[in-house]
Amino acid sequence: MVLTIGVDIGGTKIAAGVVDENGEILRMLRQPSPARDSESVVDTVVNLVGSLKKDHEVEAIGVGAAGFVNTGRGRVIFAPNLAWRDEPLGDRLEEATSLPVVVENDANAAAWGEFRFGAAREFNSAAVITVGTGIGGGIIIDGQLRRGTAGFAGEIGHINMVSDGLPCGCGQRGCWEVYSSGGALLRAAREIARTDRERATLLLDLASGDPEAITGLMVTQAAQAGCSGAVDAFREIAHWLGQGMADLGAILDPEVFVLAGGVSEAGHVLLEPAREAYEQKLTAVEYREVAPVVLASLGNDAGIIGAADLAAQR
Repeated sequence: MVLTIGVDIGGTKIAAGVVDENGEILRMLRQPSPARDSESVVDTVVNLVGSLKKDHEVEAIGVGAAGFVNTGRGRVIFAPNLAWRDEPLGDRLEEATSLPVVVENDANAAAWGEFRFGAAREFNSAAVITVGTGIGGGIIIDGQLRRGTAGFAGEIGHINMVSDGLPCGCGQRGCWEVYSSGGALLRAAREIARTDRERATLLLDLASGDPEAITGLMVTQAAQAGCSGAVDAFREIAHWLGQGMADLGAILDPEVFVLAGGVSEAGHVLLEPAREAYEQKLTAVEYREVAPVVLASLGNDAGIIGAADLAAQR
């Protein structure tokens, strides 16, 4: 049986796991991410891989990293949360571990995991949208992960939604993730709590009466319990989520949309209004088969599983 190691380099933690050819994680280890110290990130990955290699004979390593990864899947050209600029991450890890290494954008790796072993496994084409602090994603068409000319495809969070709209961390204005991410959800929920406390009673109870203390988890809990203010906050970001999926549907025509990421864990309070908005905005909806919108099934393990499988198929 082919075994590979998948590594997910996140902003708060680095997780690594031994994965078999069926997408099953046999063993997993985690360590806190050493913030913006890129050298320590490499050392942490090497230590995790070394620990996993002691008990399993692995053939390769796949790494999911937040950033722009070149077409050769070895260099991180730019990472927003690390001081990596044209970083030869693959070469460094291969030298330290004596194993072949495949580096991939973290959202692409998670999308591939869902496509191979998760919610999109029965489809040949999929658009996987990770809704978290921002919006990321991965595009699989005809069974192939589409990476673009330079390897930078799939940065769907920076599709322009509103001309000259709200500022985005990327330096542009009006990006999709400004209107339909975890940050957008918090902005909407806090505004509702400030201006209409009656609709946000449960939400404010969870936050001890302080709108600025509201967290994403509180919004999810309140919405699932029926708090109208929290439900409306989800409906606001779902409107924009549906608009973006309709735009992607017009361009890519995938067989399925998969919603992943922390915000998607809210379940039906996000899924249903997003699906409704998508169908309302989709061009020629009465003449086409409408792609289903489903929730991801692999959770936080998707990146590890996807990166490991990409390494197995290197």
